[in-house]
This record gives sequence, C-alpha cells and structure tokens, in this order.
Amino acid sequence: MKENWDSALAAVLHHEGGFVHHPSDPGGITNLGCTKTVWEEFCGHPVTEQDMRALQPNDVAPLYRTRYWDKVKGDQLPAGVDYVVFDAAINSGPGRAAKWLQECVGATPDGAIGPGTLAAVAAMPAADIVAKYKEIRLNFLRELKTWDTFGRGWERRVNEVTEAAERMVG
Repeated sequence: MKENWDSALAAVLHHEGGFVHHPSDPGGITNLGCTKTVWEEFCGHPVTEQDMRALQPNDVAPLYRTRYWDKVKGDQLPAGVDYVVFDAAINSGPGRAAKWLQECVGATPDGAIGPGTLAAVAAMPAADIVAKYKEIRLNFLRELKTWDTFGRGWERRVNEVTEAAERMVG
C-alpha cells in the first residue's frame, strides 16, 4: 500500500542497522543495508569507505524506493504483504522476492510482478500470503552456505518482519 512506504522503510532501516564490513558477508562494505556496489551503481560513481560510513536514511531512501519498493509494486500490494516482499527484495533481490510472492499465490514465478500476480494476490487473504511467504523465505535462507554464520539473525529478522506484517494486515 502506498500509505505503508514510510513505515516499511523505517522498519527495514531498523533491521539493516548501521555500518558493517563483516569478512564472511559477500556484500562487503554495507551501511543501512546498502552495499558499496549497489550504492556506486545508484550514484553512478565510485565511493570510499568514508562515503559509505556517512550514509544517512534520507540518502538511501530514494534508492530503496526505486530499486526495491517500486520493483515489487509495493504501492499496489496489500498492507503487510507489501512489507514482507519489500524486506525480502532488499535481502535477496527484487526478482527472487517477486518469485516467492508468485509462488505463494499460484502465479507464474517469472520474477516480475504484473497484472496476473496482482490479481492472484487480491484473490488470497493477505494473512495467508504473509504466513506462506515466511515459510518460503526461511527455507531459502536455511540452504545458504552462510546460514551457520548469519542464520540466527536472519531468522530473527524474518520472524520480526512477519509479526509486523501480521499487525499491518490486522
């Protein structure tokens, strides 16, 4: 839902946290959930570690809006569904997040949310989508080779995102 953008972004940024450069994280230098590579693509020029450390929420909001929220049609998804799909898009890519939604609702999993997917979403209770989405997302994460390192945090995040989405669904 269009009305959920601000709260969804705030929640994502809460989970993403601040500056991180963990040696086991394939994303490398990251701040506010934005990797250096993604930020450079968005800005169109190289950035330094200091540039990354200086990022603020208002800096990354346009990136999150265009690269993730808009890609997964956040404005057109029901409350709660919008948040789980947006959060997954940031962590696992918008294409994968879209495929998981399509799998939930029985649409063709092509990674692009279009009219067919939106119709299938509208035909299914949002609470059911949120519950199924959690299951699909956790199953994927558990298969990653970095699960032993990051799994506890990922599982906590998915659980918290799901709980918040359930409240949004009402």
